[in-house]
Amino acid sequence: MFTAEGQTLRRAILKRHSPHLWAEEPATGQRRNLAREESNAFWGWAAIEVLRMTGIRIEELSEISRHSLVQYRLPSTSELVPLLQIAPSKTDEERLLVISPELADVLSAIICRVRTTDGGVPLVIAYDHHAKVWNPPMPLLFQRKIGLEDRPIPIAGIRDLLQDALAATGFTDATGSPLPFAPHDFRRIFTTDAVMNGMPPHIAQVILGHRDINTTMGYKAVYPEEAINGHRAFIARRRELRPSEEYRSPTEEEWEEFLGHFERRKVALGDCGRAYGTSCIHEHSCIRCPLLRADPAQQPRLIEIRDNLIARIAEAEREGWGGEAEGLKVSLAAANAKLAQLDNLIAQRTAAVDLGMPTFADIAVRTTSADPHQL
Repeated sequence: MFTAEGQTLRRAILKRHSPHLWAEEPATGQRRNLAREESNAFWGWAAIEVLRMTGIRIEELSEISRHSLVQYRLPSTSELVPLLQIAPSKTDEERLLVISPELADVLSAIICRVRTTDGGVPLVIAYDHHAKVWNPPMPLLFQRKIGLEDRPIPIAGIRDLLQDALAATGFTDATGSPLPFAPHDFRRIFTTDAVMNGMPPHIAQVILGHRDINTTMGYKAVYPEEAINGHRAFIARRRELRPSEEYRSPTEEEWEEFLGHFERRKVALGDCGRAYGTSCIHEHSCIRCPLLRADPAQQPRLIEIRDNLIARIAEAEREGWGGEAEGLKVSLAAANAKLAQLDNLIAQRTAAVDLGMPTFADIAVRTTSADPHQL
């Protein structure tokens, strides 16, 4: 027994060697299988990296084997080009992808982890859920040892690894629920990144194995530039129909009036969000106005206003001022709503997540190494 980083580590005393390494937290007594957690973390990382750098489907990922890594020698320069062979999937076609240096690092780490002492990748038998047959033994890259048996990581297992990795980040959506993420989203990320960096859509279509280029364009998760150009042309066409004097250069007085509008939006509790050229519809009763953008720094002032409204309501009810009490209750409800908005805003600002973005130096010296005990 020994202690490391606040946890008590124990290795079970068995008659034979055990690959499990357990951690027990002294405060709760909860036991954790560190070997299993490390394995899940590695395979989650491997799945994410391969999916995002290739744009392949999850079923294609599970079928990558040692024989999927092929090479092509250029006739002119005799240079070897590493390629990744992707088997046909659903309606997608068979294709060859060029292996980038970053992807080569990932594939190398996977092979170093799964290969045996003689340097070979174990043969495993996987079930094809689409063809409803058992495939012959193949050296699949996505495999792990369960007990004493080498087994392929099924599609459902890869999905669980991705969800566990996402849950560990703590990312949530706007409602505070865990952020949902599907393996197919990496295919959209790959397509978007490729097209936005200048790859012609018809080339991306071949890489993704789509038979229809419209399918490829549907994966491009960016606002289409043609929609922006169309909107600008629409505005220009409408302006041509208006009298030309409406688009003259503003005078100094008009410009000063425009700038003064933004200065007059500043109020004690924050900023007024009303549009230019519009007047205040609440007669400067900002506490009731939905256009008030409360400043978090003014939260103490808003609390003081709320407490004062409570005291005034109690006084009005005590004196029998029914109309006064009703109006004050409307202001109190608005003050409570503004305080709730500020609480949410402050919570979002203090709940920032460190993404751990690497520096350039970390990227420049990036290498791949393997534990000699895992070879």
